[in-house]
Amino acid sequence: MYKTVLFDVDGVFLSEERCFDASALSVWELLHAPHFLALPQAEHDVQPEESAIRLIRDRVFDRNRVLDWMKTRGLNSNWDMVYLAFAGQLLLLLKHLYPTHPTEVKAFVSQPITEEALAGIQQWAGKDKNGFAPEFTRFPDLFAGQEQLDKMALLTYFNTLASDWFDVEVKQFSRNSALWECCYSVYQEWYLGDELYRKSEGVDVRMPGKVGFLQQEIPIVAPERMGEMLKLLKEKGITVGIGTGRTFEETAVPLKQLGLFGLFDKSHIATASDVIAAEEAYPEKAPLGKPEPYTYIKALLGASSSIEACLDCALPLAEGAEILIVGDSVADFLAARKMGCAFAATLTGLTGKAARAKFEQLRADYILDDVTELMKVFT
Repeated sequence: MYKTVLFDVDGVFLSEERCFDASALSVWELLHAPHFLALPQAEHDVQPEESAIRLIRDRVFDRNRVLDWMKTRGLNSNWDMVYLAFAGQLLLLLKHLYPTHPTEVKAFVSQPITEEALAGIQQWAGKDKNGFAPEFTRFPDLFAGQEQLDKMALLTYFNTLASDWFDVEVKQFSRNSALWECCYSVYQEWYLGDELYRKSEGVDVRMPGKVGFLQQEIPIVAPERMGEMLKLLKEKGITVGIGTGRTFEETAVPLKQLGLFGLFDKSHIATASDVIAAEEAYPEKAPLGKPEPYTYIKALLGASSSIEACLDCALPLAEGAEILIVGDSVADFLAARKMGCAFAATLTGLTGKAARAKFEQLRADYILDDVTELMKVFT
């Protein structure tokens, strides 16, 4: 039987809804805020009503169709989702402007796409910019004929598309780009809120007033039931860890509020903070987020393990049959299989029960209606 169980967090313990809301609002801000593209179809509001959030998310992610498209291709990071969703609309805007501003468009895609460069479009494009309206439903079409692309290739594909459209070599679209960093910081503002963002990132917010979604997380099922399941595993002597795409603070705060954080083995919690540290130390290895297995390897080897030890870990693991990974996404499944580990899929992610067919096709070892059903595996 299993000696170690490693859990994802989003879609397993916590609903992904608030993260997706923050992602949609981030794309909306990048498109419509005066300090970014300032497209005229909508105003930027730092405290939108719940009804407005629903409408924005439905538009940006085409009633979750775009989110589902990303998730089924192994994209598990909200930062990556914001980057790709916005970059797609940015390219469509540049394509709209290219016939009348070819020199400016070529210059734009030939330099790092910074926050200042985005705002600068307002100056060189003038009123021509206002003739473009975002076309969110077109996002999957941008990848037509590219079904074979893995996560890393998806994150850099817009270089190819921009090079073809604008007849100039483009290298500005990647996980290690100024544009990605800009999208990351906008998401962090929305998710953390003003006060925590200033504390976490060490810089001020662009426009004050964001409350933050971190304090509004929604548990998948009753915290008491999830706690009972974790206690059962620990009573059986099983190491219980976390491998999540959230940063450490974003993991600890809501799980502490739910009374669950203390039930995990603290030395076996790996988060996006660990991934970021590894990518900074070895940028040539990036991206290391899921579906790459680095997060789960770090959780398995423990907090004291070095970055080098995690990167050099031989896969598949000799002891893989003793490790169970629990997640809601294809990215989690792919990471587990690279490690040679068993996988339990929870049907509490974006597509809910509809994900069963996908995980049956992938031959997940277990398919659970929710994470508390894991108790059946160990009793």
